[in-house]
Formats: sequence, structure tokens, C-alpha cells
Amino acid sequence: MKLQLLSLALLWCGATLFSQDYFPENDGVKSKNNNYTAFTNATIHVSLAQVISNGTLLIQNGKVVQVGKSVNLPKNTVVQDLSGKSIYPSFIDTFSDFGIEKPKRQGGGRSPQYEATREGFYWNDHIMPETEGIAHFKFDDKKAEALRKSGFGVVNTHLQDGIARGTGVMVALNSMATDGERILEDQSAQYFSFSKSVVKKQSYPTSLMGATALLRQLYHDVDWYAKGNVTTKDRAIEALLANQKLPQLFAAGGNGNVLRAAKIGKQFGIPYTIMGGGDEYQHLEALKQANATLVIPVNFPKAFDVSDPYAANYVNLKDMRHWNLAPNNPKLLEANGIDFSFTLHGLASPNNFMEMLQKSLDYGLSKKTALAALTTVPAAILGKETMVGTLETGKQANFLITSGDIFEKGTTLFENWVQGRAYVINDKDQKDLRGDYTLTADGTYAMSITGEATNPKLEIKKDSTTLTSKIAYKGDWLNFSFKDKSGKMYRMNAKVAMDSDNLTGKLVLPDGSASNFKAMRTASFTEKQKTAEKTKKTPELVPMTYPNIGYGYAKKPKQERLLFKNATVWTGEAILENTDVLVRDGKIHKIGKDLTSSGAREINATGKHLTAGIIDEHSHIGALAINEAGHNSTAEVKMADVVDPNDIDLYRNLAGGVTTIQLLHGSANPIGGRSAILRLKWGESAEGLLFPNMPKFIKFALGENVKQSNWQSYSRFPQTRMGVEQVFVNYFQRAKEYDNIKKSGQPFRYDEELEVLAEILNGERFISCHSYVQSEINMLMKVAENFGFKVNTFTHILEGYKVADKMAEHGVGGSTFSDWWAYKYEVKDAIPYNAAIMASQGVTVAINSDDAEMSRRLNQEAGKTIKYGGMSEIEAWKTVTLNPAKLLHIDDRVGSIEVGKDADLALWSDYPMSIYAKSEMTLIEGAVYFDMEKDQAQRKKIEEERNKLITMMLNEKAGGAKTQGPRQSKKQRFVCETL
Repeated sequence: MKLQLLSLALLWCGATLFSQDYFPENDGVKSKNNNYTAFTNATIHVSLAQVISNGTLLIQNGKVVQVGKSVNLPKNTVVQDLSGKSIYPSFIDTFSDFGIEKPKRQGGGRSPQYEATREGFYWNDHIMPETEGIAHFKFDDKKAEALRKSGFGVVNTHLQDGIARGTGVMVALNSMATDGERILEDQSAQYFSFSKSVVKKQSYPTSLMGATALLRQLYHDVDWYAKGNVTTKDRAIEALLANQKLPQLFAAGGNGNVLRAAKIGKQFGIPYTIMGGGDEYQHLEALKQANATLVIPVNFPKAFDVSDPYAANYVNLKDMRHWNLAPNNPKLLEANGIDFSFTLHGLASPNNFMEMLQKSLDYGLSKKTALAALTTVPAAILGKETMVGTLETGKQANFLITSGDIFEKGTTLFENWVQGRAYVINDKDQKDLRGDYTLTADGTYAMSITGEATNPKLEIKKDSTTLTSKIAYKGDWLNFSFKDKSGKMYRMNAKVAMDSDNLTGKLVLPDGSASNFKAMRTASFTEKQKTAEKTKKTPELVPMTYPNIGYGYAKKPKQERLLFKNATVWTGEAILENTDVLVRDGKIHKIGKDLTSSGAREINATGKHLTAGIIDEHSHIGALAINEAGHNSTAEVKMADVVDPNDIDLYRNLAGGVTTIQLLHGSANPIGGRSAILRLKWGESAEGLLFPNMPKFIKFALGENVKQSNWQSYSRFPQTRMGVEQVFVNYFQRAKEYDNIKKSGQPFRYDEELEVLAEILNGERFISCHSYVQSEINMLMKVAENFGFKVNTFTHILEGYKVADKMAEHGVGGSTFSDWWAYKYEVKDAIPYNAAIMASQGVTVAINSDDAEMSRRLNQEAGKTIKYGGMSEIEAWKTVTLNPAKLLHIDDRVGSIEVGKDADLALWSDYPMSIYAKSEMTLIEGAVYFDMEKDQAQRKKIEEERNKLITMMLNEKAGGAKTQGPRQSKKQRFVCETL
């Protein structure tokens, strides 16, 4: 005991010694309250691991002095008896904009702004690590009150603007203090995002892939700068370096952006804490591998109002599923061992927080993990475990006083103490009247009081009829009324007796005469809650699919051993009648007649045609962005960064026999971004769609688009076709000089853009170039020859027939349209004989789509080359199979049916170039990714699932829940680059 008293004395001495003020007091007598406050007989949740029944919490000067079952109280202690009540650490939000005004979007001028506006800072205005949240912070009493009512005691706030956003401020929500006391850390964390500033006008980046590339280059430049290789000061990089030891928070959002942020963090060794978008349940395996801590919102979507059957048709199944599955997100993260904290970000009001949190608990999230996500995890994220997050000795006295389990429905939050200051939310001395009663008031009625203890709701029934009623409860006085079945009004009021569970008081009858009423309690609210908990049903969840949208599969397709019997086989070099093909281990194992194989699933292909899967050399499906238009060269961006595995066009292409595409950057600039070659493995992740060891490609472009003839852009070079040539010459010369320095062994600044262009010079990366006019086609071939490389493919190439001999001499292929012409001026000389003429001169020719609709009927487009130009059916079919495989340098693996090649196949119901032909089955590496029979079954399942979800939503609305209006779910679609 002596030791305990000595400890308390030392704590008191330390507090008085080190809290001496250094400023005068000119307003009254200067004094300080050094009394202790003790909260006794409470259930105290000290930490996740320590819960004390009938414990005591002792605080002084805003800090926890002692907590335990037996605490010696100093003489100057104010004691509060909290018998029957609970104490929890107050909540922490790591991602807030509290006290910082939301930036307002600035209007643009006539032309885009390509250059930065700041001197002495990084070259991109959206990189602003020098921004300090503290400089923009102003404490907001009204918002602080709303946050405290939801249980929060500390928030970490920052200016939510830009890609590198600068530092945040950690603030205690203590309205009674000054900023000097309540600001716990004025540089609490460094923030990043994929979203550029709404205030700055610099064009670059214009896309998600541009933002990703910008961040990568930023980290390369920071490394170069930190090693002392730059003679000038860069205030932005200096700030980023100064902040690098702070917690690093990344506002990623949904749609796979968490994984994109994690990938950047892994590449550069940055331990990001990543804020998601609430759809992390779709990426659990990848998130486990990423090993990142998350901050997740609880802004679960409202049910759609689907009461109008016509309007219900405009609600996308993906959105309906997300409504059903989103509240299960926290539970799944917990089950998979992924650490996370909660944030209010995205909620319309903090008042909605506990309701949303309750949903997560209803869906199976444990209370322990919920408490951790609001206390210890955010404290650890911010590196403030010794200050906040638990109620251990020495930590800030930030705690909640509740009527019971904070995560139980009906629990009342009485007080939120912040830094030892009490903020009353509800009167904890007011009696809890909730429960069931038998009411005697000129008759007998069943009465139930529910809602919150200090804001109750009333229900009165006569037999099975619910009567209209009202209730008001303040202090010790209760007033309520009801109308009987005939509409007569009964009014009652009573002074609540603290020593009785029953209610008695004055009754005013409908005729105005006075009488008395009695309400005898038959069940307490706690008993009702326990009964409700026992009968509560876990919400029904629709099953996840791969991908998690309509037509997704219950299980990812797996390789099978398949034997196609008696097919007409188009090998790529010949057409073999009545032939068998055996597929094993993802490869074409045998081709011949009367083949057998034990364990193989036989497919009767009599009267059907088996071909290699179609390959589209020029596609834009399956991407979240197409153009990065902010610079005239964007070789640093990667289409692989923005692959969208949920794009329904992938499935539609499989239905058209397509197995592989080149996902190309758009034609906004002469030098575009790096391509991604995708295998359409429906159900795989973005990474899983990438062609293994894919050859390196990049998109170039010529013509009207790159000089921005129709963009009303007057400030960006080039503005003419001559200028386009100079862009190529300039960049290749710079790349050559860069490569020479790199190969010399001298120190060099890693430049993602010039690295890519140097790969072209070294024959390691291939160009696929958007082209139309013969003069420009000639120009680029000459530029390439001057720098010692060859152009790989001219795509579109609608004047290729004019220069086919020169193309053959150069060694470049042509990927063209079958019969597109006259859709813009530079296409005026296009002819449908183009493909056949180029092929006749020895050019490798492919037919491409550049269009989400055309891409699923490329089989028919190939057939047009027979009509226009008289190509043989074998050569015509090659234009959508073997030839694009050759242009993409993957013909050793796909493009034809040969023993040892990958089993990427399509089984057609008819002659494959017929308008009547349908791909009945599409395989990739021996796995069936499209099956027409299964497709019909899926359509039925989709209809059943929609009906089930619609019924759930109708029930939700009938239960009084708020709904959102049906809206047509608009997929982000980019205008075809040729228009």
C-alpha cells in the first residue's frame, strides 16, 4: 500500500512539476484543479486483453493514473459510482478531414495546363508533400460534438487534395481546451492518393495509370535526390524526405486500388496503411499476400427502391450484390487475419456510424475486433500506442461511459471524456424505463417502451391493434398519450420513482376528467434484448462468384483433359476433316483420327469446327483507363496497372471465340503507354489475366488525334504532323543518350519513360502504331531506321495498300480493319481491299477490332477478306489467329493448333467465318472459360438471384429502412479512339 501511495505521490509531483505555465494570467486569479476523479464499480475495458468487473478508473490532469479492482483513492478525489455501467476507450479515426475545409474545384481555361506553376518544387503540381494539415486546421466545435456523440475522442485529419498530400494533424476532440492542448501531433502521418488536386490545374496525370506512374517516378527521383545528385533544392522532395519516418497512409478506395497501392509500396519498401473502398471481400487472397494494414469505411450502401419493376431493371446485379455483401466485409477481413481500422470517411453523418457498425456485427464481426478497429489498431497505425487506444496507466483519459456493452443495440452512451474533460451525451442518472408493461388506464393495454434509454419510443396495443401514441421523457418526468380505437385521446403523466420498476401517475380521460393509471413491468429491456439475440438470424448472403458480377463463375475454371472427336480442325496451315484433338495439361497433346485417352472428357464435335482461339491485336476492353493525355509522351504508364477483371466485355469476347487480346493505350499522344497482353481468363484477378512472360509492347500514334486537331488544345506540342516527327526524334535522341550513360556504369537518374524508349532502341520492346496516312507511315519507318530499329506493327494502317511494298521491306506488320472507312477525314482513302493487298506484298496482316462490340465477331470480320481481295479461307482465318500471334511474338504458344502449343481453342457450331457460327466452347490453356450450355444455365441463375435480392430489398424497405432510388449503372466507357 505504501508503494501505491508513493507512486501516486510521484505522479502528482510530476504533474505539478512539469505542467508549470510560462505565461501570465491576466484574467482573474490563477489556479489549477489538481483533484483526482475516480469512477468506481464499473465494468472497465482497459484494453482488448483486460476487462475488469467492478473496477475503478482513477484520472487526474487528463491522464489515467491507475485502473484496477482495488485502487487507493487520494483524499482530493471526486468519486462517481458507475454501478451497472461500462467504460471503454474512446474511438480513433485515422482518416478524417475534421477542421480542414474541403478544397473547391477550380475551373479550367481554354486550353489544358501542361506545365507546373510552382518554382523550387517538384515538376508536378499534384505532388505536394510540403502541405501541412496544421496550417489549414481550425477546430470545429459543432463537428467535434457530433463526433463525440458517435464515440470518437481523437481524429487524424488532413487536407484531402492531391496525389502526395503532405502531413496530417492528430487532434483530441476537446472543445474545452486550446489547440496547444488538444493537438496531439502536428505532423502525424504522410498521405497519398491516386486522385490529383482539385485546386491545381496541371493536366498530367489525366488517368489512374498516369497517377500510378507518377508515384513510381517520384520515388525514383526521391532516391536520386537523397543521394546528393541534385545541385538545386526541391522543396517538395525535401518535405517528402523529412516525412518519410512518419506513418504513410494511402487513400486508395475500391475497385482494386488497394492492391495497386500495395504494389507501389512493395516495390519501394513503403509500409503503407491503405484506405479501401469497402469491397475488399473481393480480393482477400491478394490482400493477405500484400500483408498491408487497412482503413475501411462503413458507408454500406442502402437498399435500392425496386418497388417499381420497370425501374428495378436498371439496377445492376453487381450493385445489388454489393449492397448484400458489403456489411460482411469486416467479418471476412477478420476471418482472413487482415488488420484494419474503421473510418467515418464516406458517411453522410457521424450519426450513422453505430448503425452501420451494428450491421457488421449482425453479419458476424466479433466485438473484440470491432473494438480493436476503433482503438488499438488506429493507435498503432499512427504510432501512438503509448498515448491513446487503451486505458492503461499514463495514457490520455479518453473514455466512454455506457449503460452496458457498447456494441449491443439499445446501449446508451452517457458520456465521452476527452483528455479528462466530461462531455455529456445522455443523462446517466436518468432511469431506464425500457421494457414491457401491462397498462391499466380505463381499460387494459399492452405497452412497450423501446428505443434509447434517454430518447424512448412507445408502442401501445389493444388486443392486436397498435394504437397511435406519443411519449416524452425528461429528467424524472414521463408524459405519454394514446388514442383508442374510436380515436379518443388518453393523456398520462408521472414522476418516475427510482425505487420501483412500475409506473403510476395521473390519467386525463377523453372527457377531461381525472383519474389514475398503472403500468406494471412484465419484462425488462435487457431480458427482451437477450430473447431477441437468441432469435436473431444472420443475414442471408448471396454467394460470391469469380468475378463477382453477373456471369461470374462459382468456381474458377480449371484445366481438364478433353478429347474433341470428329471435328473439322483448322490447324492454321490446313483444314482437317473428321479429326480428333486431345488436350492434356493445358497443351495440345495429339492431333489425329480415332484418338483415345483414359480419363478424358469426350466432346462430340461432329459437324463442328475446332480452331485456335481468336487473338485481337488492338483492343481496349478490360481497362479502367485508356488514355493518359497529360503529356505528348507517356511511355512511363502501363496498361497492366489498370486492368479491370470485372469488365463484362471479357466474357462477351470469350463467347465470340476470343482468347487473347493486346490491351492498348489510346491515341492521345505520339508516344503512348505500355501495352498489356491479356488472356481472357474470366474470373481471374487483374494479375491473373496477364499473359505469362508477355513480350513488351508500347503504343505509338500518328495523325489527327495526336496533334489534337479537334481538341481545342492550343498549348501542347505538337500541333502539326511535322511536329509529331520531331517528338519522335527528340525522345529517341534523349533515350539514346540516357542509355549510353546507363551502359557506361556512371550514376544515372532512373527515368521510367526513357527506360522504355531505350528498350525500343535495344530491340527489347515493340511498337504498335496507330496510323492512317501514307506520308506519316513512311516518316515513322524512316525515323526508326535512322535510330537502328524497326516498327513492329502499324495498326489501323488504312492507307497501307499504298506503301505495302515499303512495309514489307522494312519488316513491319499491319493490323487493320476489314471494311471501315470515311469516319473521319484522314480515312477518306480507305478501301476494303487493304488487307488483301498488304498480304500480297508479303506483309503479315491481322484484322483487329478497336471496338468492344466488333471484337466478339472478329470471325466474321476475317471472312470479309475473302469477299474483298479474294484471300483463301486459310489465309483469311490467319488474320485473326496466327498472324496477330506473330505480330505479338506469341506464335510459339498460341495462334494455331499444333502439338505442344497451349490449348487456346474455340469450338464453332458452323463454318467459323459464317454469320451463323457460334462459339459453343472457348478454352484457354485447357480450361473451359465459356460454354454455351453453362451460359444458358447462368442466365437462369442470374434471374433467380435478381429476384431473391429484389425480395430482400423490398423487405428492407417494408421494415422501415431508408432506400436509394434505382439508377442505371453506367459502366465507364471511353470513346473509340478512331472516332
